[in-house]
Amino acid sequence: MIKIKDLKKSFNGKRVLDGVNLEIDKGKITVIIGRSGEGKSVLIKHIIGLLKPDSGQVLLEGEDLTKLDESEWNKTRRRFGMLFQGAALFDSMTVAGNVGFPLREHTNLDYKDILETVKDKLKRVGLVGVENMMPADLSGGMKKRVGLARAIIMDPEIVLFDEPTTGLDPIMSDSIADLMLDTQEQLKTTYIAITHDILLTYKIADKIAMLHNGKIIEEGGSKDIKETKNPVVRQFIEGNAEGPIRVY
Repeated sequence: MIKIKDLKKSFNGKRVLDGVNLEIDKGKITVIIGRSGEGKSVLIKHIIGLLKPDSGQVLLEGEDLTKLDESEWNKTRRRFGMLFQGAALFDSMTVAGNVGFPLREHTNLDYKDILETVKDKLKRVGLVGVENMMPADLSGGMKKRVGLARAIIMDPEIVLFDEPTTGLDPIMSDSIADLMLDTQEQLKTTYIAITHDILLTYKIADKIAMLHNGKIIEEGGSKDIKETKNPVVRQFIEGNAEGPIRVY
């Protein structure tokens, strides 16, 4: 569905993406792993058009997204949903206000129809009767679920996840993994996640790609990654301080 071709991006003379090549399969879960600071967030910001590359292409079903102007991007972004790190909820809005925000901004639906859609999406992520709660009253896991409900409220074709388990304990992280699997199965949506949570990765990924030194250095299924002979990948997935990756 998405093909990234030789994508390059530098900031202040520092090369962050140095020729990234990756294919994202339609209706599957692709997980991009790598250390903090390797450019995973920079990569997904290119996919959703928040950054322009120095060179290279991001093709969505053959259309080069890097060539779109802002007006064209405003239409294309409706095909995407995003769960931000930390959920990024509006503190001054109720749960219903947060989840329904995209519908209020981009559709002509009335309040009753928006509320019904909000309740449906909240139910899909395992939340019932929380519409009038405020973000401050939610646990970390509930915030993630509300964030996911907002990400899927417009029935997007593609959902991006930025570190979906950051700040959660192992049990809640596993619950979020189950939630991602369940909603992806229900909606048949293309999911792209960036993370350094290896347990999450193994549980949800149809394809795993490792970003290191600005390039995708290995990709494959969970079995392929677990059995890789690449010393950089092995050091990362095993969490070893010793190895070719320098620890600062």
